[in-house]
Amino acid sequence: MAKAAPVTECSHLIGAFVGDSDGPTLIAVGSLHGNEPAGALALEEVALRLDDIEEKLRGRVFFVAGNMRALEKHVRFIDDDLNRAWTWKNMSSRASVSLLDSIEGRELTELERLLDSILITARSEVYVVDLHSTSAGGVPFATVGDTMRNRRFAKEFPVKTLLGIEEQLDGTMLEYLNNAGAVTLGFEGGKHDSPATIENHAAFVTLALVNSGVLAADDIPDISDHYIRLATGVGRSHFYEVLYREAITPEDRFRMNPGYINFDPVEKGQIIAENKGGPVMSPRDGVILMPLYQELGHDGFFIGRRIAPFWLTVSAVLRNLKVQRLMPLLPGVRRDPVDPETLVINTRVARLFPLQIFHLLGYRKRRWSGAKLIVSRRKHDTTSPFVTYGR
Repeated sequence: MAKAAPVTECSHLIGAFVGDSDGPTLIAVGSLHGNEPAGALALEEVALRLDDIEEKLRGRVFFVAGNMRALEKHVRFIDDDLNRAWTWKNMSSRASVSLLDSIEGRELTELERLLDSILITARSEVYVVDLHSTSAGGVPFATVGDTMRNRRFAKEFPVKTLLGIEEQLDGTMLEYLNNAGAVTLGFEGGKHDSPATIENHAAFVTLALVNSGVLAADDIPDISDHYIRLATGVGRSHFYEVLYREAITPEDRFRMNPGYINFDPVEKGQIIAENKGGPVMSPRDGVILMPLYQELGHDGFFIGRRIAPFWLTVSAVLRNLKVQRLMPLLPGVRRDPVDPETLVINTRVARLFPLQIFHLLGYRKRRWSGAKLIVSRRKHDTTSPFVTYGR
């Protein structure tokens, strides 16, 4: 690991705008990966527009640049992936000294300090949008952790939305902030370095200003243009769920076959990539998501499928009825003594009860520990700690 040179602390704040300090807060983060400059560039563009209408804001707005040092070098990261670094270990005080030995450790420390100062002063709902881009082409789309508050926010945007992708990953910024109580939403605006991606990000942030309640639609004369720009004919349901992640390491020598773009249909057994072991086949029917066409990265591709509106409705009803509280009454299911949002399940029960049942209740993150299946759901599913405390 490269040692961090003694450099001056970066200022990640692109812009801060405060109208009604008692209103909602919108935080937009761009370029958490340094090879994705469009996010930070779009935030600089939108910030110029907000200068003229700050007095109309019904809340607070903060625009934040992500991995500043990697962005300067135009690389995804220097030492470690900053969007995998928001782990319990790194965020604990015991890790703070060792974190400063790496470039991304410095970035993480600076960003956490800035974001914490915003969260602790919030007096109403907090929304966070995280702007990304991909190495493959295709329509822009959103990614969302599976809470009812996140879903409600995501439904306001005219883009396809992937449910549960963050549960396939560890240490993402949005998972950390979601568990801190914020409503979170990721956005993949298009291909790296494309001018269209900058405009897609700017349109998304503009809509987020309205959908969060920070601005009224009437305060943005061209609001319909931003909506039309992102609308992609999503149809009756624009929610998809992630079913599979192809995790990779540099030693795998993974190479995606050319020509794939986001939401291309694939069939089970279809050869879509190569690695040191030979052909890599799709494990199931579905659509391909974020195929990797760059050197750095931990994810070769994802496979997803559309979610029928019926199941979204069933899920909402069950959660509003707090059915998840009854899960430990099932034989072989117990609540984790440390984390009330985590269940430990006997393997016999895992066979009897399909995982889709747990998905409906928000238990999307899963891992095995010996003979036990451990499933977790996000905190603050239906209620906001900021609204409760602020009022």
